[in-house]
Amino acid sequence: MTMRLFQRKKENFTCENCGYYTVGNGYTNHCPKCLFSKHVDINPGDRQERCGGLMAPVNFEFKNGAYSIIHKCLKCSHIKKNHLSEGDNFETLIIIAKNKK
Repeated sequence: MTMRLFQRKKENFTCENCGYYTVGNGYTNHCPKCLFSKHVDINPGDRQERCGGLMAPVNFEFKNGAYSIIHKCLKCSHIKKNHLSEGDNFETLIIIAKNKK
């Protein structure tokens, strides 16, 4: 039996960084307001990662016409990329870019 690498989880959550309440769509993996995430998955949607640390948006990349947020876990330093989603606060991404200079 092979395990699927992506498991869609439709979950609502309150951001542990800024307190913003987010209604999930099954692909939501970060706060649309502050762009923080949580280190809860080994493979997307599996909720098998025990770390549970907050993942700060530390950088971004623009590739093939799309933005990705680069997150770093504040607890274990794991680095992970997530696509910027429609409805995400693009101004927060600009602030991240300015802070990288």
